[in-house]
Formats: sequence, C-alpha cells, structure tokens
Amino acid sequence: MKEFILDARGLPKTAITTAIESGVDYILIEEEKANEIKKLGRVKLILQDKEGNLTEDFVIVKIENKQDEEKAANLAKSGKKVIVQTTDWTIIPLENLIAQSPNIYSIVKDAEEAKTSIGILEKGVRGVVLKTDNLNEIKKVAKIIKEDTEKLNMVKAKVTSIKPVGMGDRVAVDTTSLLKKGEGMLVGNSSAGMILVHAETEESEYVASRPFRVNAGAVHMYTRVPNGKTTYLSELSSGKEVMVYDFNGNGRVVYVGRAKVERRPMLLIEAEYEGKKLSAILQNAETIRVVKPDGTPVSVVDLKVGDEIVGYVEEAGRHFGMKVEETIMEK
Repeated sequence: MKEFILDARGLPKTAITTAIESGVDYILIEEEKANEIKKLGRVKLILQDKEGNLTEDFVIVKIENKQDEEKAANLAKSGKKVIVQTTDWTIIPLENLIAQSPNIYSIVKDAEEAKTSIGILEKGVRGVVLKTDNLNEIKKVAKIIKEDTEKLNMVKAKVTSIKPVGMGDRVAVDTTSLLKKGEGMLVGNSSAGMILVHAETEESEYVASRPFRVNAGAVHMYTRVPNGKTTYLSELSSGKEVMVYDFNGNGRVVYVGRAKVERRPMLLIEAEYEGKKLSAILQNAETIRVVKPDGTPVSVVDLKVGDEIVGYVEEAGRHFGMKVEETIMEK
C-alpha cells in the first residue's frame, strides 16, 4: 500500500488532527513540536532537526537539474527514502527515479497530483507528501492513498463439478469494513484459478446478514492480498490486509478483524474458463455464496453444473506468495 505523509510544518492543529483521523502514515514536523503531535493521536513522526536533517531515513532532494536527479537516484539506491521536490510539478524526473528505485516519494499540493504520482509507470511512487491546510484536500488525498484499489479482469467460468469432500477446517474472515452486494474474496486451490466467494450481505430465514464477513473456505487455499501477492487463508489474522473485489474486478484493501477457523462439511467446486481450471473448497452451507456474472450471489447448495460464476485466472506459479516465472503444476 502507498504511504501518506503530511508535511505539518507551519500547519494548524486542525489539519494535523484531520490527517490523523484520515489514516495518515507519517507526520513531518520540527523535532521541538513532537510532544505536541503525540498528544493528538498515535502516529509515526518524521522529525526535522535544526540543520534540516530528517529521521526515519528520509531525505528531501530538490530537483533543478540532471545532477540533482542523479543525486536523488543514488540516495534512493543506497536505501534512503527520497522525498522529491520539483521546481515546476512534472512527472519526468519522477519517471526516471521510479525506474531506478522504489524508494521515491513526491511532494504534492492536492489530490489530483497525488493521483498522478501513484500512477506513474503503473507502479507509482512509494508515497506522497502533502502540504496543505485545506481539510477537504487532506481527506481526498487520504482516500486516494489509503483506500488502495486494484483492477482485475474477472472471467465468467462454467461450473464443471460440485462434490462433497467430507469435513475440513474452514476460515471465516471478519473484516473491519462493510462489504456490498457483489463483493467478496477471491480464493482458490491454485493461484492460477480462483473463485469469487460472496460476503454474507444477504439475509436468510436461518441467519441475519453479516456484511463484514466472508466465509472464505478451506485453510489451505490461496487468497489475494495487496500488491498482487497471495497468502494462505490459514495465515490471516487480526490486523492483516486482504483484498476484496466486486464482480467487475474492482478491488480494495480491507483489514482482518478476526479469522475464525472451525471444522465444517466441505464442498469441492470446479469450473473452467477457456480450458483453464478454477477450483475452491468451500463450506457446504446455504449461507455460502459464489457470484453470478451479473453480481447476483448464488448459494453453493443451489449451484448447478453448467452455471456461470465469476472467477480469476492467471499463469500458475507462486513462491512465498509472490508471482514467479517458473514451471509449477498444481492439481
């Protein structure tokens, strides 16, 4: 996830409080004002001493010529977190620097510049440094940076098999966010073919809705987390980040509040898209739903062979959750 820094030097307390409430990662402030800021909330600080040096391995480099750009690149490659200041806001120096190191931050004045910065060369800057006392602008930048999004190309996969596979340990993921109809988590026996499991947004005669929950399936399965990585469902716990998606492939980061592992009867659901296999082992219960291409949730007990459901396919190959280019066969 990208990082959001507020340059609070000279800003009023209201701006700093708004940034903290909006989920800012760091406050940049003069070291003599550190105790003041600590009283406003628990937040990480970047302190500036009287000589202008910053803590937390941050440095500010003003780009006025090619030599400045080379200096910034060398500092970033040495491990420093380089905050880039340009005389006239332009993406060209940032493009050059981002291509050489991931340790680049850009100074921005508003949400529009922040949005551009995080999209440069697709991967964008590591974070943005905002200097403004406009409370609405602080909230807008926080929304852009903290509500990290991702777009996947979802597929319409045809169900080929549904069969009971006995008892197993399944994970119900309770998030700290409310999910909407059409949203859920991508899970799969293989990272190459995952199925969208719907959040418990729907009420039934048996149970009330729990729109913060995704009953995600068996402990061994993969699910997606930020930055294109995967993790096992068994590894999710309070405070961890996980991706949720809607049926159109729009993804966002949410946080795990609780992950409940319980022994339940399970179903193996297999589907196919253009010769590629998608499969997931889910709890055999009416409240567990997958998603039709129009976003409608359908219970696994009502699902039939031949039905179309939403899923995601990619080339197989994961090592410690990272996508790798090598031959890996998962059955």
